[in-house]
Amino acid sequence: MTDHIRLLTADVLYTGMGLPIEGGGVVVSGRTVAATGKAQELRARYPHARPERAGHVIAPAAINAHTHLDMSHYDFRALPYFRWIPEVVIAGRERRGLHGARAGFEQLRASGVRAFGDIVWHPDVMTFLLQESDLPGIAYWEVLDPNPATAQDTFRETVRRLEEWRKQERTGGVRVGLSPHATFTVSHALLRLLADYARREELPMQIHVAEHGSERDLFALGTGELAESFLRSVSGRFPGLSLREIFGRPPDPALTPVQYLADLGVLNARPTLIHMVHVTEQDVQLVAQSGCSVVTCPRSNRNLSCGIFDWPLFARYGVEVALGTDSVASGETLDVHAEVNLARSLYPQLGERTFVRAAVKGGARVVGESVPLIRRGEAWCDSFVWRALSSA
Repeated sequence: MTDHIRLLTADVLYTGMGLPIEGGGVVVSGRTVAATGKAQELRARYPHARPERAGHVIAPAAINAHTHLDMSHYDFRALPYFRWIPEVVIAGRERRGLHGARAGFEQLRASGVRAFGDIVWHPDVMTFLLQESDLPGIAYWEVLDPNPATAQDTFRETVRRLEEWRKQERTGGVRVGLSPHATFTVSHALLRLLADYARREELPMQIHVAEHGSERDLFALGTGELAESFLRSVSGRFPGLSLREIFGRPPDPALTPVQYLADLGVLNARPTLIHMVHVTEQDVQLVAQSGCSVVTCPRSNRNLSCGIFDWPLFARYGVEVALGTDSVASGETLDVHAEVNLARSLYPQLGERTFVRAAVKGGARVVGESVPLIRRGEAWCDSFVWRALSSA
């Protein structure tokens, strides 16, 4: 019988409770967890258990908290942000849609995640995820409309779509969420309407915030690369539309994208904030006070030359951080384990335990899933052993 008792060891063990353990182990009897803890202590307590090096990480399966599945037929190119948008996103827009989402979903499944969050741009993708996904998660319907004059019409159409899709939700399947695209691509009037609706209906939200440094210049000064490119892009549809009209206020040196969302009451809906690379300490305090979670996409930020997310600052204020891959076009793959890998080299002072927990517990917080526990009496799953991660 002792042949059926194994001591599986790993560099990092996360049981789904508390903090991950360095040099951890799990005693498995048959297919049942008998004990967890420090490997050295378990060897002393279970001398008859057959030792077995399981891998680098033992933990519940990770969650990819932010994807753009419909861009999965795009070619990956690492370019500065303001070249990447026209040369990749716009140039490849014919590749975007349901066919890409299906391919991306298969990549997700192959990566071994147990849940995901996806920004949905096309109605057919929403229908596909609601009806066919065998992974749980949230499909966030993306809304863009910077013109306050059309806010009511856009809001009514958004609510109509969401209410129809919510009828298609399945127990244990994908749920419907809402994504005002970014702080500057949705007017102040529409942001308020969408956030109030999401709060009342308890709909999960994601918003892209402070991805590139020029977003701060946009709100503070009304100038910079983002201001120029954005106003140029909207001039065809909305001639003469100004930043003051979009924001409902003039740019202000004291105004940041996060402060803007707080002033509008958007943070009261507790949206998940994506990227958050270019923020102040006061911004992080606001996020912590509101109870919002944050998703960082390290590879995308690096590949688009957007900067490095200040993970230590968010950790100092106790903000829940999750990991996402963004799109294939910016992140190269949809494998969230590669984000853990890069984070190891970017933040050596935090230690890998931080990133494993973010991929599991942080992701679960974002998509509203419970975390499977690795504890005495629970069934052992081979998926608890993460495959090896190469160096960044």
